[in-house]
Amino acid sequence: MSEYPTDENFTIRYIHPAPRALVFACLTTPEHLTHFWGPAGMHTPVQNIVVDLRPGGAFETTMVNNHSGDEHTMRAVYVKVDAPAFLSWRETDSGVLTELTFVDRSDGTTEVITTQRGLPPEMRTPAARAGWGTALERAADYIASIATKESAS
Repeated sequence: MSEYPTDENFTIRYIHPAPRALVFACLTTPEHLTHFWGPAGMHTPVQNIVVDLRPGGAFETTMVNNHSGDEHTMRAVYVKVDAPAFLSWRETDSGVLTELTFVDRSDGTTEVITTQRGLPPEMRTPAARAGWGTALERAADYIASIATKESAS
């Protein structure tokens, strides 16, 4: 994992021990997303996830704080869907554009390059970036567990 923060952009890379199609499915299917969507200390029930996977389709999640029960909803619209190579969405409240590039490394692993563009000042803080980092770490742990189960069967 490496980070290359700038003022308005944030890029983070993960190499997942799974084929590209599985990684793409995990990052676009509510039944998978419910296992990791949100930073540490939050969870997202499957009924709180809307995925209409097409350009112009909705991507919405309502995360729930594990301790207080407070909810945080993220509403976005998919901008580009090129399964299983590329995915992007724009958040309707903040205008942040999130882009995910899925690179097949030809060794059974997939590199996912996640870039957020146009971050407003409140989303540029180390705490905000750390929150995104924990969400991506949770995704990496989940994808690795799924890949292990699929290779054992």
